[in-house]
Amino acid sequence: MKNHFVEVDVREDIKQGIEPFHKIMDAIKNLQDGQQLVLHAPFNPFPLFKVMAKKGFDHESEQIEKKHWKITFTKKDGVTDEA
Repeated sequence: MKNHFVEVDVREDIKQGIEPFHKIMDAIKNLQDGQQLVLHAPFNPFPLFKVMAKKGFDHESEQIEKKHWKITFTKKDGVTDEA
């Protein structure tokens, strides 16, 4: 199950003024070590990086288009949720 990932696209939520934080947190609830959240957002979500790091995730960001960022969060092995 190491290669399991969850993909979440929050671009439309943000466009409609909907805060996507809870959607993202729900998506990572059951991820295990080595598993990933692939997040699609209209910007590089810097404030989220600190929150996710406290929850045991590394991240990589890639700009796909002007308003399309793909951020891959990977659950680190053996790290428990500190938040």
